[in-house]
Amino acid sequence: MSATEKTLSPLRWLLAPVWAAQIFTGAKSFADNGVLGSEQLNRRGLHVWRVKLAYAMAERRRAKLAHRVAAEDRAAFAQNGFIEKRNFLPETLFRDLVAELDSVQAPAREMKQGDAITRRIALDPDTLKRMPACAAVLDLPEFQNLTRYVASFDIEPVVYIQTVFAQVDRSKTDPQTAVHADCFHPTMKAWLFVHDVEEDLGPFVYVPGSHKPTPRKLAWERRMSVAASSLDRLSARGSFRVAGEDLTRMGLPQPKKFAAPANTLVVGDTCGFHARGKSERPSTRVEIWAYSRRNPFIPWVGGDFWSLGPLRRRQAPLFWAALDRLEKFGLSRSPWRKAGTVTAASPPISRAP
Repeated sequence: MSATEKTLSPLRWLLAPVWAAQIFTGAKSFADNGVLGSEQLNRRGLHVWRVKLAYAMAERRRAKLAHRVAAEDRAAFAQNGFIEKRNFLPETLFRDLVAELDSVQAPAREMKQGDAITRRIALDPDTLKRMPACAAVLDLPEFQNLTRYVASFDIEPVVYIQTVFAQVDRSKTDPQTAVHADCFHPTMKAWLFVHDVEEDLGPFVYVPGSHKPTPRKLAWERRMSVAASSLDRLSARGSFRVAGEDLTRMGLPQPKKFAAPANTLVVGDTCGFHARGKSERPSTRVEIWAYSRRNPFIPWVGGDFWSLGPLRRRQAPLFWAALDRLEKFGLSRSPWRKAGTVTAASPPISRAP
C-alpha cells in the first residue's frame, strides 16, 4: 500500500466514488486521488491505460481537424510534437504588435516560482479593444487552426501576454526549468516570441518525439505511476519530471532549445517533455502565450462553452476572480497576485517567494 493509500485510508470508502469517476477526466494528481495514486492499480496498468486511451482519442479528434492545417505542419507535429513557424506574422502586423506590447498598460497578475516571476496580462475583450494588433493576431485563421489542431479540440484557446523575468533574486531554481510533462494526456501551449530568444537566456526547450506513447515511454510512465507517492511534489501531482538518463532509456534525444528570432511561433503538445530553459543571467522574455486543456476523454472536437458570445475570451479573468473569491473565504491562496496596471515589460513587483 502506498503512502497516499495509507494517509487517506479512513476516508477511502466515502471518497472512492468520486475518485473512480475522475478516472474519466483530466484529473492527474496521484497525491489527491486514492484511486489514481494507488500503487496496486498502477502496477496493474491503470495509469498506462489512461495514457494510451487519451492519446488514441486525441488522434481521432485531430484527424477531424487535419484539413485546416498544412500537410508539412501535420508531418512536423507527428514526428516532433511541436510546430515551429518562423516569420509567422506579416511584417506590418508584427511591428504593430510589438508597439502595443511596449506601450499599452493593462491589469496584470504575477506568480513567483523559485528565482523567476511570470507575469500574465489576460487578452480579454476589454483589453483587446485597446490592442487591435493583438486582436488581429488572435483572429488569424492560421493561429486558430494550429492551436486547435495541436490541442485536438475545436475550441478557443486562452491567450495572454506573458512575461518571464528570470533570476529576479537568489531564491531556489525556478522549477519550470526542470524537464517535465504537464500531464498524462495531450494538451496545447503556444508561444509567439516578440523578441529574439537567445540560447543562454531562458529559451523554451522540448524533447522531440516525446509526445508519443512508445513502449519505452509507457514503461517509464508505469514505473513513475507506481512510485508516485515517493516522488517530488510536482511529479506526485501528475507533472512528471524526467532525467537525462531516462530520456536515453526511452530512446529519446536531449531537449531542443528554441533559440529563435523574433516573430517565431511554437505550438507544442506539452504532454511531451519540455521546460523553460535556464537563463545564465537576469533576463526578460515577452511573448503571446496560449493554452488549451480539456477533458481528454471527450470524443467530440467542438462544443466549446467558452466560445459563447458573453463568455468569449473571458475565461482568464473569470478564473482569476474565482481564485480571489476562494482566498477571500480562506479556502485557498491564489498563486496569481495582482500586479497593478503595467506594460508587458514593466519591472515586476518585488515580494518574498
